[in-house]
Amino acid sequence: MKTLGLSLIIVLYLLPGSAFTDPIYKVAELIREGNVHELSKLFAPNIDLTILDEENTYSKVQAEQILNKFFSQNVPHTVKMLHRINSNPSYRFGVLIVNTDKGPYRVAYTLKGTDSNLTLIALRIEVEKVK
Repeated sequence: MKTLGLSLIIVLYLLPGSAFTDPIYKVAELIREGNVHELSKLFAPNIDLTILDEENTYSKVQAEQILNKFFSQNVPHTVKMLHRINSNPSYRFGVLIVNTDKGPYRVAYTLKGTDSNLTLIALRIEVEKVK
């Protein structure tokens, strides 16, 4: 009985840490922090970036500069995971609601690659229409 209780405590203790190793949660946490520099380390060499009405494919450096500008003008306060797809080891997708000082935004992002090396290939930020 003691080993069952101890096992349960260990599993519950380790579970939150393993959830944050998931790249979907890692991106969400970096967005919540507004840490564009660390987020850019996950970018593919070219990333499809849409911010509000501007859509284009940018290099890692260009995308980092554009996101830096966006997050300096819209400081994130909270992030809520709205949707995620992580059933395919080479494809992940997440949708967040990011509350900023200028209002809520919907952020959708796609990661692709091998399970050990997923890169961010698309990021879309739009005004959240449903409150």
